[in-house]
Amino acid sequence: MKLITARFIAILMLVIPGLLACFGFLKMKDSLFLYFSQFGDSTITPDFEWLKFLLGFVMFAAGAGFIAGWTFFRDRKRNYVAPRFKKKRPRPPKPQN
Repeated sequence: MKLITARFIAILMLVIPGLLACFGFLKMKDSLFLYFSQFGDSTITPDFEWLKFLLGFVMFAAGAGFIAGWTFFRDRKRNYVAPRFKKKRPRPPKPQN
């Protein structure tokens, strides 16, 4: 039972940032769509919803960054990354003459 609970918590740790990233993307998309759709109406002046767009961008960047960081950490631990991304091991000290 303990293993099932731990795996469920691990799944939630990936689903919640994923949902945050999706919601942020939708906020950015909605603000852009509303701005461009207002050009067809000649009775109003189009205005861009900057706060909604920036909030969506922050949510998208936070969610996507968390998932990317988690994937990078896991791949580094399993040695799947390129040599330049591997952890640097300290060199042994040179012998004294």
